[in-house]
Amino acid sequence: MKSLTSRMQAVQSPIIPVVGELIKNSPGTISLGQGVVSYNPPQSAIELLPKFLADSANNLYQAVEGIPPLLVVLKEKLSAFNSIEINEENCIVVTAGSNMAFMNAILAITSPGDEIILNTPYYFNHEMAIAMAGCRAVLVETAENYQLRPEAIAQAITPKTRAIVTISPNNPTGVVYSEAALRQVNQICGDRGIYHISDEAYEYFTYNGVKHVSPGAFTGSSQYTISLYSLSKAYGFASWRIGYMLIPKHLLVPVKKVQDTILICPPVVSQYAALGALQAKPEYLRDNIGAIAQVRQLVLESLNRLQGLCTITPADGAFYFFLKVHTPIDAFELVKRLIQEHQIAVIPGTTFGMDNGCYLRVAYGALQKETAKEGIERLVQGLQIIVKS
Repeated sequence: MKSLTSRMQAVQSPIIPVVGELIKNSPGTISLGQGVVSYNPPQSAIELLPKFLADSANNLYQAVEGIPPLLVVLKEKLSAFNSIEINEENCIVVTAGSNMAFMNAILAITSPGDEIILNTPYYFNHEMAIAMAGCRAVLVETAENYQLRPEAIAQAITPKTRAIVTISPNNPTGVVYSEAALRQVNQICGDRGIYHISDEAYEYFTYNGVKHVSPGAFTGSSQYTISLYSLSKAYGFASWRIGYMLIPKHLLVPVKKVQDTILICPPVVSQYAALGALQAKPEYLRDNIGAIAQVRQLVLESLNRLQGLCTITPADGAFYFFLKVHTPIDAFELVKRLIQEHQIAVIPGTTFGMDNGCYLRVAYGALQKETAKEGIERLVQGLQIIVKS
């Protein structure tokens, strides 16, 4: 039988399983790879599960956009934390994680051949989703410190452009975009009649007094701003698969078409857990993110020993550092050697669209302090040995 071509051939393979297989073949490896947290969901999430189980009607399909009690709580959260009010121009849709929210958005606003602007380094699942939809990712380089370049973004817009994507706090760099830059990008979208897709999965993870800014809160932005959120990070909800999107009301019908086709409705048991999680006491987030902040400081102090071998860009958000390693070694080859020779795993920058040098993403959210200390020590020593040899 002849090999059949498919649009999927143009889509990069996800890197996490590839690195995971390398880790599996090197027992004892510490992973600074996948972007998850080490802590569990709050007890309030688990306590709501019996309520789900007690109602036999919960075995049936529920509303495509999410169960009403969860939508109410999300409305309150958006108002209190993001300064976004739900009005006649916007609405909330609960999704199976924010990756699905992004795919919903892309399929709802594009036709094959359309363009979406991504800032590099990009989040690899965004680029993959755009390719799956038969669209083209137009890449715009960020500044030297990975901040946005609004003028360059504006110059990249063509008649085929349908949206500009921003991620703040950022994956993979950990940087937080300035309010001024986000306002500029949002205004460009409004002026040019395109959408601003704002990925805010790491909204709670900011340090050194830096505040999160939601473009959806900007005056007059409701009709063209799509905001994506997730419980996976802040609430330890990675496998529960619950996120949500705030969209212009005119996109509700196309988004529901996508979601009903792929999912029908977000898992109702997970929605009940999310409802409970969002009612956790404030100290749940404060204490857990505070512990990650301590790990972050430890990691940063160790990475600073690599000055000269690496460029370490300051990052006040998420739980990543994105290193530029001063070496001609291929990034994936370096990742393999770090795992096989030093039992420490990171992610190569090539998967984030960085082909003009050797870059590594270091994720520190999944480890307790002592494990992180050992892991970052292995990374520092490994890079010192490999790069200098």
